[in-house]
Amino acid sequence: MLKNKLKIPDKTRKPFPDRLGSLVAGFDGRDGENGVSDAALEFGEELETIQPNGFGSDREFEEPDGGVEEECAQGEDPTARAGGGGGEPDFRARQRPAREGSGPVSVLEVIAADEKRSDVEYEISQEEINLEKLQRIASKGLPDKGGLRATTWKLLLGYLPPSRNLWEKELSENRLKYAKLKAELLISPSEFARRKNLDFSPCESEAGSDVDGPLHRHQISQEDHPLSLGKASVWNQYFENTEVAEQIDRDLQRTHPDMKFFSGETAISRRRREAMRNILLLFAKLNPAIRYVQGMNEVLAPIYYVFSTDPNEQNAANAEADSFSCFVRLLGDSVDHFCQQLDNSSVGILSTLSRLSDLLKTNDEELWRHLEFTTRVEPQFYAFRWITLLLTQEFSFQSILRIWDSLLGNPFGVQDMLLRVCCAMLLCMKSRLLSGDFIANLKLLQHYPDINIEHLLQVAMDLTPDTSSYRLSL
Repeated sequence: MLKNKLKIPDKTRKPFPDRLGSLVAGFDGRDGENGVSDAALEFGEELETIQPNGFGSDREFEEPDGGVEEECAQGEDPTARAGGGGGEPDFRARQRPAREGSGPVSVLEVIAADEKRSDVEYEISQEEINLEKLQRIASKGLPDKGGLRATTWKLLLGYLPPSRNLWEKELSENRLKYAKLKAELLISPSEFARRKNLDFSPCESEAGSDVDGPLHRHQISQEDHPLSLGKASVWNQYFENTEVAEQIDRDLQRTHPDMKFFSGETAISRRRREAMRNILLLFAKLNPAIRYVQGMNEVLAPIYYVFSTDPNEQNAANAEADSFSCFVRLLGDSVDHFCQQLDNSSVGILSTLSRLSDLLKTNDEELWRHLEFTTRVEPQFYAFRWITLLLTQEFSFQSILRIWDSLLGNPFGVQDMLLRVCCAMLLCMKSRLLSGDFIANLKLLQHYPDINIEHLLQVAMDLTPDTSSYRLSL
């Protein structure tokens, strides 16, 4: 029943929705005049983890400490980190030391980067893009400059078609569609009244008159006034959305607070937060069964950053519309994890956590037994956030972009590679986990140490899939 409301794509078909509205409730035909239905969740409902003995998962903001990046599986002590406290979990972003690009770059690294850039440029310059080749290139990391990552992500998410001659048409249609959705669903009551030639202002109602007077009764709709409780009332919808809008604003204020791109107080930074607010609020209004859940802002951030920093001025100017479309497609592979009613279903978060446990058992039964039976550190104590927020809280922002290259470039879908990376994160800490007790291991996994990202991703790629219960996304 819930799936029908959301129009979520069948996961046995493709990793990503085929079109913009496949995750949006009633994008092609909404229920009722404004597409509003009874919500299964409350506005601003926060993600919750199952916490053992009062251990929370708060991640506090940290200043860069300039330490040395820990190599995978070497077991070096991580840099000191803020510990998790009790109480309800909070998905605030935790700043990680900015390792990438801080040290000297060798000649070989420059040559490798140039070759990678040339490979991507060649593939996306073809009249018909070979997505399989592009996936293989992306899985090894995409260049940060030239807008190549932005274009490649759009292709991998299915937002851009493989045929280059269709790009302009598709972009124009989707951007226009987004503009219409905003005009229809994010309109203020006063603007709605103005468009209907209804005047809510006593002063303006007497325009052309020398004497101010009361608002004429016949100018106010019986159904649409500030005190109306009707579901079709623009005013009623406006007040209902106030709470979720305030929750989004609070979360955006603490989205990567170490980056001026998101947290600055300049006019352009405020415009960026407003654009992200529009995307999240529009998603919430179009998906009343899910609405907005805390943490969605973290999933949106990498997409919006990459698209906004595209050197192509037209693409950068339309980053909001493009980000919304790709955000919808990305959540199409994991949106069930945000829905509490589906937690115990085959597509819910508990089922995904069970698949992670099975994958670990297949690849390292010793470590699996130590976590599951000796220390009883179950996946929901640490991997709930890893999976739901696509690892956006565990690594530096630059590392997140690199990891997402591999997630989006995986031919079997984001969830397949995501579980591989999560399992690799455990394997890379094997020696420390085997020597740790419940408290030590929980702290280690809830505050994951700095690590060599390329080595981590290679470990993830080399894993043996569990064929009994670990099903690849098709």
